[in-house]
Amino acid sequence: MEWTTDILGADFQSCAVDATGTDGVVRRATLIRHRAEQGHAQDAPQRYGAVLFLHGWSDYFFNTELARFWAAQGYDFYALDMHNHGRSLTADMPGGYVANLIDYDAEINRAIGLIRNDRGPTAAGSLTLMGHSTGGLVAALWASRHPGSLQFLVLDSPWLEMHGSSLVRRAAQAMVAPLARLRPETVLRLPERGFYFRSISSTAEGEWALDEKYRPPLAFPVRAGWLSAVFAGHSQVARGLNLDIPVLVLTSSASANGMVWRESMRSSDAVLDVGVIALRAMALGRSVTLERIDGGLHDVFLSAPAVRKDAYARLARWINGFMHEALPEDRQEGDE
Repeated sequence: MEWTTDILGADFQSCAVDATGTDGVVRRATLIRHRAEQGHAQDAPQRYGAVLFLHGWSDYFFNTELARFWAAQGYDFYALDMHNHGRSLTADMPGGYVANLIDYDAEINRAIGLIRNDRGPTAAGSLTLMGHSTGGLVAALWASRHPGSLQFLVLDSPWLEMHGSSLVRRAAQAMVAPLARLRPETVLRLPERGFYFRSISSTAEGEWALDEKYRPPLAFPVRAGWLSAVFAGHSQVARGLNLDIPVLVLTSSASANGMVWRESMRSSDAVLDVGVIALRAMALGRSVTLERIDGGLHDVFLSAPAVRKDAYARLARWINGFMHEALPEDRQEGDE
């Protein structure tokens, strides 16, 4: 493993992660870590564990503020640009495409192994998986398939269900399934909307400098196999994941969907139906905390400064209430 200076600056490094899936295919992801310029994070007097962040679809990790927040709370912060996304994009592969969400498992497993080695044999503490949007769905499903591997799960506007209801999803799933089986990489003709990008990009209404190669304004083309994989993930969540770890779900308090730009999209989720997501969150496990952020965007940690200050305060409150308690000896990081 060779760490090199990352595109985010001197206190971020990244390395390639090659992992072989259950289908025998080797896929490349990219692991990013935060290391404060003034010294290694392991030199901090109080360290509680590590956090691994998973981005959303058509996205990549760029939120340095989020990394520094976790570091200030006492956690070693890492992020994974999953295959066919961000730093892991290659010209010969369709951006954002995955045929089965379980294909991400191998690179997540590999990343967690690298994190343990990177932190050193004496670094104890909890392991937290954090995911945004589709990355939140991936994180929740991974946690359900790997009981005992995590101590905490934090989800930022996770895409747990389609707009409207499971009836809408099942109807769409039935239409997409035949094409997904026969020609999975077929691009579906769906309306293009760049409203969320407009709300966050410093080139439009937002404040964040985005690399449009990694985060295209209109997102990647929607392919039949990818959409079918997401629907399958939604079905699993609807049946209940029975997670036995504390889960935090943060969403905006309002949605603003539509085919034309509205000013309300500056202060609401322009991607997901937050009411449906809030209901689905309760199917994740036995201990779920839901925080609704007034004025929050689809990624609540990219919202206006005062709004994300509130989001960080709520996250910090949950960290102090759940995560900072000493773990029992039989639940140390990495225990199965």
